[in-house]
Amino acid sequence: MTTPAGTAPFGFFDLQVVRTRRLGPSLVRATFTGDGLTDFAAGGRDQSLSLFLPHPGQDAPVVPVDAGDMYAVLGAWRALPDDVRAVMRSYTVREQRAEAGEIDIDFAVHEDGGPACRWALAAEPGHRVTVLGPAVADNTGVRCRPPEDTDWVLIWADETALPAAAAVLEWLPAGRKARVWLEVPHAGDRLPLDTKADAEVTWLVRDEDAPSAVEAVAAAEFPDGTGYAWIAGESGSVKALRRHLVNERRFDRRRVTFVGYWKRGLSEDGLREQASDDE
Repeated sequence: MTTPAGTAPFGFFDLQVVRTRRLGPSLVRATFTGDGLTDFAAGGRDQSLSLFLPHPGQDAPVVPVDAGDMYAVLGAWRALPDDVRAVMRSYTVREQRAEAGEIDIDFAVHEDGGPACRWALAAEPGHRVTVLGPAVADNTGVRCRPPEDTDWVLIWADETALPAAAAVLEWLPAGRKARVWLEVPHAGDRLPLDTKADAEVTWLVRDEDAPSAVEAVAAAEFPDGTGYAWIAGESGSVKALRRHLVNERRFDRRRVTFVGYWKRGLSEDGLREQASDDE
């Protein structure tokens, strides 16, 4: 089942796992399919979606998709008991293959992980999920939008944002200068990256006592010209790096896209609640 897309930018899609693959110690890729993916239209780059997962013992996530439009469905979902309503987490569409009717989502996994981590580690073909995803390619779930006058791009991401960073690198035009820092827990988390950009990639491996985001970027020489920064991952690191770029490296704050995917000591539910309290 899929909600009718029409001209709405987002819709609900019922999907099932086709296969999974371990990419490294900290990443698992799940490939999904579903009849409704003919109406799915990822915009590439850091395209995000909301992934609804079942609780243990449920065959499918409980999402009241018949409640009406997107806002009505989300309202009805929030009204359900915590132990009944589907677990919702935000993820990146790593790749859409429209001709095959498939999308990939990469999961950062670790010991003592939360419900999405546990689900990904146990996922098997046929397991069902629901996503609230894009029905038009130009949508607000794509945040990486360098202005037309951009001469070079700065990227920093930790393992949770590595799938998005890899997709952004694939999207960058040939010859575009890029300075990239990718922070991962283990040496085995270094992944092959496909890009036509003139990209200088530095892997920051925490097991190897890599410097912090700010320390690594502060030590770098930037290319000439007008830069654009996309930084995503742990909220504290993202905020510290943004402050460095704006205050010390004199980046125009309007040319820094920053996204806190998670916050140390908080679940995504807690991070979302904190954001609501701050508004």
